Parts: sequence; structure tokens; C-alpha cells
Amino acid sequence: MTVVDPRPLTGEPVSLDLLNTRWNDEGVRQDLLTDVEGLAVWLAANGLAERFGADATTLRHTLAARDALAALADHPGDPAATARVDAVLGHGRIRATLTAEGPGEEAEFADQAWGPGWTAARDYLDLLRTAPDRIRACAHEACILHFFDTSRNGTRRWCSMAVCGNRAKASRHYARTKES
Repeated sequence: MTVVDPRPLTGEPVSLDLLNTRWNDEGVRQDLLTDVEGLAVWLAANGLAERFGADATTLRHTLAARDALAALADHPGDPAATARVDAVLGHGRIRATLTAEGPGEEAEFADQAWGPGWTAARDYLDLLRTAPDRIRACAHEACILHFFDTSRNGTRRWCSMAVCGNRAKASRHYARTKES
């Protein structure tokens, strides 16, 4: 049986997708990672299910990575948040390899259970290296989702124009008509 991913925003880079395992639905906080089944859904959605198992230890370490990334996303540059992400990164490393296809890299972990969380933290470093100003939280006050702005001019404000963008427009329209 295949479980459907219930999250409203998927397909973001793995670090932001991990943050987006928490979301608000009609004002109620939802969390995909309350159990190993939810972890299995997230691993599959990010192409990690073949490399990492969904078990209690992996869930615990992935939640620690999510909390560290959330602290950093909410408070960029904060030394405590930076130290938390760095601690997650301390559980893995990149080993240079030479394959038949040429030079490569392979992630190594002393404890495989840190793999998904480490992978997300490493991805966040790549986003910071690429375009830190494009890592965004949705501008809607009731939304807690994050996205990587890939729009041409870099002005995306909403996780989804269809959901949060329309809510904001409707709210502004309502306020204008109420004043009239």
C-alpha cells in the first residue's frame, strides 16, 4: 500500500522539504514526522528510501536535524542555531571517490541513522552557497512553509500563489470592501 504525502508543498530542495514536514491546515499544526510511517513517506518523496531505513532512531535524528534547520532558517546567522546545524553535519562526511565514470563523491556516516538529517543539513549548505537570499519563508502570517525562490526576478513571496497568495489577496480585498 502506498501512502499519499499529505503535505501542501512538496518538491523543494531536501533541506526545505524537511522543514515543510510541519505545516498549518486550517489553523491546526500538522506534522508528517510523528512516526516512522511518516518518515518513510518523507524518505520516499526525497529519493532517500533506498539508502536509509525508516526506524525510530532515524526518526529521532531526522527530527533533531529538522529542529536545527528550523532554528537556523528562523534566525539566520544565530551562533546557537549555526552550532546545532554544525553538530548535525558532524555525523557524516564526504569521501572523494574515483569510479569508472570518473571523479565522484560519497557520503559516509558512522551511524546510518543520521543519514537523512545530515543529507538535509548538507543540502542547506549548498543553498547557502548558491543563493542564500532565495531561501524564503512564506509571507502569509499563518503559514510556516519554506521554499527556494527559483523565479526569474527573485520576488516570490508565497509558498503557493493558489493557496497563500490568494488568501492574502482575498484578505486585502475584504479589508478594502469593509472600509467602504
